Amino acid sequence: MAITTLFRGREEFLYKYYLHSKQRIVKMTTKEKTIQLVDRSTAQKPVIHPIRVMQFGGGNFLRAFCDWMFDVLNKTTDFNGSVAVIKPTERGDYTALRAQDGLFTVALDGIKNGKTISEVTLVESISTVIQPYTEWDKYLELAELPELRFIVSNTTEAGILFSKNDKITDCPPKEFPAKLTLWLHHRYSYFNGAEDKGCILLPCELIENNGEALKETVLQYAEHWQLKQGFIDWILNCNHFCCTLVDRIVSGYPADRVASIENNIGFKDKLVVAGEEYHSWVIKANAIVQKELPFSKTDLNVQFVKDLADYREMKVRILNGAHTSLVPVGYLAGLRTVKESMDNDVVSNHILQVLATEIKPTLTNFSAKEIDAFINSVIDRFKNPTLEHFLITISLNSTSKFQARLLPSFIEYTQLYDSFPKRIAFSLASLIRFYKGSFNGEAIAVTDDKLVVEFFKNQWKMVDEKSQSLSDLVKHTLANKNIMGKDLTPYKGLVEFITKSIIAIEENGIEQCLKSLEK
Repeated sequence: MAITTLFRGREEFLYKYYLHSKQRIVKMTTKEKTIQLVDRSTAQKPVIHPIRVMQFGGGNFLRAFCDWMFDVLNKTTDFNGSVAVIKPTERGDYTALRAQDGLFTVALDGIKNGKTISEVTLVESISTVIQPYTEWDKYLELAELPELRFIVSNTTEAGILFSKNDKITDCPPKEFPAKLTLWLHHRYSYFNGAEDKGCILLPCELIENNGEALKETVLQYAEHWQLKQGFIDWILNCNHFCCTLVDRIVSGYPADRVASIENNIGFKDKLVVAGEEYHSWVIKANAIVQKELPFSKTDLNVQFVKDLADYREMKVRILNGAHTSLVPVGYLAGLRTVKESMDNDVVSNHILQVLATEIKPTLTNFSAKEIDAFINSVIDRFKNPTLEHFLITISLNSTSKFQARLLPSFIEYTQLYDSFPKRIAFSLASLIRFYKGSFNGEAIAVTDDKLVVEFFKNQWKMVDEKSQSLSDLVKHTLANKNIMGKDLTPYKGLVEFITKSIIAIEENGIEQCLKSLEK
């Protein structure tokens, strides 16, 4: 009996199911004791909350951010809601999350109110896992739950896309918004367009006005599939697409600490996720949403605002821009984590200079004092000694991240000074070299859209076979609007600078190149 068949059960049945169902016990022996795999049965944590949240994605960030917050709401307020996790892509089905019945541990460390804190929490908010590519009917059945009200997503910057290739008959279509549109249409039809059965959508993708972007993409599918006007009106009038801004560094599985964490919680947990204590969720929403999400009754750093443009600009350009600048530079320097990179004086100085001299001037809506304070806080957070944030993990979809996080600063800096920012350009050169997929004889696990990966594979192959020059590769890359966001070849001297930088990286190494930038 799978957990996904329990949608319509009630608390008493769920309690009996989890306490008296099959006893799946995986054991590991330590010097002190035998530890069982954590699940609802071994931990005696039955599902007691109805499904009120549908979540696209079950990766480290969503679990250590949104699911952790929903867990806090359940434990400290009358929220009373569990989460159904939807696998947004075809590969995999969150096997470990299923095996642990949605349970996992979050380990948080950082500075709070001037004190160093370390907090370990068993998060119980996830009750259901569904892979729509194999469980399409169960996915649609969620739309029939009257109490389901919230939809959360984090499908990366590349996730909110429209594709004319998605068909209304696909089970499922490829793109996340297409899956969502069919789900919303099923809910609309099942409840005969009832006004109170609309949903509150909280996309966490790091794109500007993510709520509006998601709504427009849903409406685009509705038009593409020629769905009735009544459904379109229901989408517009009965659903709340909230623009949001999220902030927490989540480093992932803490391999070096997991044994002590497991001894602490008393169970084996394959899904332990570590992160910083600092967190921020800024949500543009009306009074209805604020009332239904009782964050004001908690100590969580959640803000409801009328406009989050300024919040987003500061966060994306500085915090996320720093990450995207750092990843290829640090990795090609032989470093593997954010902490290692910040411990390297040359690399950390590069990131500080990117922020202080190239991104800061573009933030014209903030005072210098505000910007400096935020830059300093970001540097401190990057240096958190307890976080093991792997650069290769952050490198996911780096091309779309460059577009969202660094390209606006690049463009505005050039407009201000009539010359391009050399440190951002060097990080871009490092990114192009990173996407070759190997460096110094070591393979690099590049993860991006298939077309992007194939583009770089073919371009670098032609360079290796001497059928095109490195300069040609740089020109083709900078001219590719799908990868860069716009044609960057008209920027005077940029092709030459990036070409020379890649050659210098090969010949002299990253650190020597960075030292040369200081001259």
